[in-house]
Amino acid sequence: MNMRLAVLAVVVLSSVALVAQAEPAVPLEALSKMPVKEITVFKDGHAFVLHEGKMNTDAAGEVVLDYLPSPVMGTFWPYSADKNIKLTSVVASQRKVQIERTAMTLRELIEANIGTEMRITENGITYNTTIVSMPCQSGEELEATSPPGTGEKLPVKSNLVLLKTSEGEKVVPIERITEITFKGEHKTKLANEEMRNLLKLQFDWAGKEPAKAVDVGMVYLQKGIRWIPSYRVSLDGKGNATVKLEATLINEMVDIKDATCNLVVGVPSFDFKDTADPIGMQQAVAQLSQYFRQDASSAGAFSNAIMTQARLGERMQAAPSSTAQPTVAPMDLGPEMAGTEQAEDLFIYTVKHVTLKKGQRMVLPIVEFTLPYKDVYVLDISITPPSDVFKTFDNNRQAEIARLLAAPKAMHKIRLTNKSEYPLTTAPVIILKNDRILAQGMMTYTSIGGKTDLGITTAVDINVRKIDKETKRTPNAERWDGYEYARIDLAGKITLTNYRKEAVEIEVVRNVLGNIDEADHEGTIDKVNVLEDATFGASGYPYGYSYPSWWRWYGWPYWWSHFNGVGRITWNVKLEAGKTADLGYTWNYYWR
Repeated sequence: MNMRLAVLAVVVLSSVALVAQAEPAVPLEALSKMPVKEITVFKDGHAFVLHEGKMNTDAAGEVVLDYLPSPVMGTFWPYSADKNIKLTSVVASQRKVQIERTAMTLRELIEANIGTEMRITENGITYNTTIVSMPCQSGEELEATSPPGTGEKLPVKSNLVLLKTSEGEKVVPIERITEITFKGEHKTKLANEEMRNLLKLQFDWAGKEPAKAVDVGMVYLQKGIRWIPSYRVSLDGKGNATVKLEATLINEMVDIKDATCNLVVGVPSFDFKDTADPIGMQQAVAQLSQYFRQDASSAGAFSNAIMTQARLGERMQAAPSSTAQPTVAPMDLGPEMAGTEQAEDLFIYTVKHVTLKKGQRMVLPIVEFTLPYKDVYVLDISITPPSDVFKTFDNNRQAEIARLLAAPKAMHKIRLTNKSEYPLTTAPVIILKNDRILAQGMMTYTSIGGKTDLGITTAVDINVRKIDKETKRTPNAERWDGYEYARIDLAGKITLTNYRKEAVEIEVVRNVLGNIDEADHEGTIDKVNVLEDATFGASGYPYGYSYPSWWRWYGWPYWWSHFNGVGRITWNVKLEAGKTADLGYTWNYYWR
């Protein structure tokens, strides 16, 4: 009996302790919001965010933040900015928050005015009464009676109303009350408890009285802000191009007010970008005057902290001067840009005083400079299938290939030489001359000192004709692996006619499957290593195009590459007005 009494006493005392230890709801106005001071934004939608400020402490000397980020694993780093105050821990948890809102329903108005005299209509009968209470199981009561470890609870409210009448207290279901009239002043707002994800920073005050405020900060990498660059290139017709870069900033993460924004050219490889840090309590991980300065603090933090997650072979350049788990909706971070961003060197543009709320978009002018350019005409003739391969295709495929290769066209381009202090990043570009648009295309990454071509239009004044023919077939020319192989010799001619009123420089590239023998008119012959050549292979077809559509129509045999390769001939021809040039070449391939 004594043992049972002892156990009962322990249970009772434990329940009392649970009630006593249950944390009360935090008033919303007591929560701090740490401002964003600086943000480093990448083109892939990740951002390295720096929050810092003087935050108020509560009675326990702790800072409770009403914001919980969803950082990439291993990138969340809080700190105390006061060297005399040590940050001991950071706790992320769901906490009860008391939030006052305007009463919007009859029930909320009744609940907000407990103890107030009023006139009510119940089932068509009207009488005077005073609201005594509305029964409610408090969160503390539910926590004390729930199994251990089930967490904080929100109050559970009854649908009953206790009314004081001349005959005593009357209990009425709230659904029966259809109308109320207040006799005097009444409240229009109601405070309710809700669950929110909060971040609590705890400090070692070394036995001293906690300060009313403390300087704190935190940095982290998270997906949710992205910048999309775009260029405007204006040609003066005399060899100079005015280049303007602007950034479209897309914010789906956190409000930014008067912050420094670093826009990064290039995207490092973050090994854990698809893994959320546990501090975020979520499984899902949710882009003016220009300044170019080196004293950006989060840019420096990026260099020191985030580089450990980046496998970079490049250099980094500094630019001049509720109760339930929240569901994260897919973020609209703008269209994806095709290009080679991860091959770009890192370069930072810094813009001061940026204000952008979550969900907003912003266009920022970034930089303007002048580059030299020249007009060039480029003719790139696609690889044609060998006649022995062509014969294996059906009539429809043969007709498609004939249509694609029937009339090669020269392209008018402008060639920019990047003599600015900034690299050119992968981005859309519009090209204008005398304020009239000539074309839109894609700027490709170009390092300082490099050159890049921007397509204008098809050069209709330069006529192109191409003729290829088989000149010889030698049976049993080679023997390998027990088989005999024939040699097929071919000859081709490209005829260019300039119908323009001035001379033009034309760059002609002819790619063939097989082995080039010779090329006239001082053509340069190269044998392309398709496994190593930067213009062929990983990025597709030579000069950035994809493989031709017919490439996978044929199952290339194992012996093909033993005898045959990819040959390339390059000519640089200056063609006077009204003149014609013939570019001849010969090549061969082997066939079993």
